Amino acid sequence: MTLETLAKDIAKSAEAEASAMIQSAKDDAKAILAEANSKADSIRSEALTRTEREASQIAREVVASARQANQKEILVARRKVLDETLHSASEELGSPKLSGRASLLKSLMAKADKIGGNDYSIRPVEIDRKALSELAGKRKVGEATDGLGGFVLESPDGSVSYDMRFDTLLESSWNAQLAEINSILFD
Repeated sequence: MTLETLAKDIAKSAEAEASAMIQSAKDDAKAILAEANSKADSIRSEALTRTEREASQIAREVVASARQANQKEILVARRKVLDETLHSASEELGSPKLSGRASLLKSLMAKADKIGGNDYSIRPVEIDRKALSELAGKRKVGEATDGLGGFVLESPDGSVSYDMRFDTLLESSWNAQLAEINSILFD
């Protein structure tokens, strides 16, 4: 073999080796780029999934908060209607022009007759003093008490009293019938 052929063989061999190294480097670069793209896609996918999950959670929380705020507003509005209804009923009972006032007082006095004897006194609400004085019979009519109407029946020593004022009767009836009142007003 001649020197020139040897040089050509070495150059060819070196060129082939360099070409193989370049090709290997290109293949490695492609593999690294593919792996990097794969990791980037995976990170993007995870970030998108996490973002969608967080957005969904925030949406649920916002909707729940809005529902709660609406429910609170509804409850406040209902409470206002109930308070106005009770106030209206109180005004009606406190009116001297209340239709059936005399018969209501007679009914309460009949109940008082069953509860206590003639030695019990009555403390009328001022608006009903005249009517109750006529209905009291032998009972003593004492000092006035505050209220919308009616009276307080009191034992001689003051140790026992029965509240027969319209306010107390309204409050008792209101509390006992609140579920039905709610049903009538809001269903």
